[in-house]
Amino acid sequence: MVAVALTIAGSDPSGGAGIQADLKTFHQFGVYGEAVITLLTVQNSVRVSRVVVMPPDLILEQIAAVIEDIPPGAAKTGALGSAEVVEAVARAAAGFRFPLVVDPVMVSKHGLRLLPEQAVRAMGELMAHAALVTPNVPEAEALTGVEIHSRDDMRRAARRLSEMGARAVLIKGGHLEGDEACDLLLEGAQWREFPAARIATRHTHGTGCTYSAAITAGLARGRTLGDAVAGAKRFIHEAIRTNPGLGSGTGPVNHHAEVR
Repeated sequence: MVAVALTIAGSDPSGGAGIQADLKTFHQFGVYGEAVITLLTVQNSVRVSRVVVMPPDLILEQIAAVIEDIPPGAAKTGALGSAEVVEAVARAAAGFRFPLVVDPVMVSKHGLRLLPEQAVRAMGELMAHAALVTPNVPEAEALTGVEIHSRDDMRRAARRLSEMGARAVLIKGGHLEGDEACDLLLEGAQWREFPAARIATRHTHGTGCTYSAAITAGLARGRTLGDAVAGAKRFIHEAIRTNPGLGSGTGPVNHHAEVR
C-alpha cells in the first residue's frame, strides 16, 4: 500500500517553501504527495512582493475532491492567509480521519505577514483538530502571549498551546541563541527534546515547511509521533547542512538530503 500525504498550503514559485517544498519532502520520504493550494505568492530568495489568497470555498472543494478519491494517511497545513480560510480549513479538519499537522505560518522568511492579526485568534479552532502544532518561537509567542527567551519559556508556551486544545506541541528553538537548536515536544504529559548543532548559514528558506512535511510523511507511513519528529529533525538538519547554495538571498535547503 502506497503511503499518501496531503499538504494544504501556499505556493512558492521559487520552490524553497510552501507546497513545492512539501511535495519534494513527501517524495524524498517515499510518500505520494497531494496539494491543496491556499494562496499564491510572488517571491524568490530575496523578496516577497505579492500574496493572493484563494477563496475559502475553492479551498474546501479541493480538500473534498482529494479526500473523496485518494484519502491521505496524514495531512499538514502551511500558510492559510486569512481568518476565513483558517476557519474553513478548521471545519474541514473536524471530519478528518487521519492525523493533521498544523504549521502556523505567520510571517515569511523575508518578514512579510502571511496571516493577519485577526486570523491568529482563529488558529485555536484549527489547533483543536490537530495531532500536532509546530510553531517556531515567534509564532508560539504570537499564539500564546508568552515571551520566549529560554527552554523554560518554551515549556510554558507549549503548555499554553495544549490548554488551547492542541493534542501535541512541537516548539522549534532555532530562533533562540546558543550553540544548539533544540526543539521541545509536549505529547500528553510527556516531554522530549530534539537538539542539534546550530549551522551557520543564510540558506534556511522553507525550513519550517520542510520540517512539518517530513513529520507528516512519517505519520503517513505509520510512525508514532515521537519517531516521526525524530526522523524529521534528522532530515531537516541534514537538509540545512547540505543546502545547494541557490539564490542570492535566503536560499532553500536540500530536499534531496538523506532520510535516516
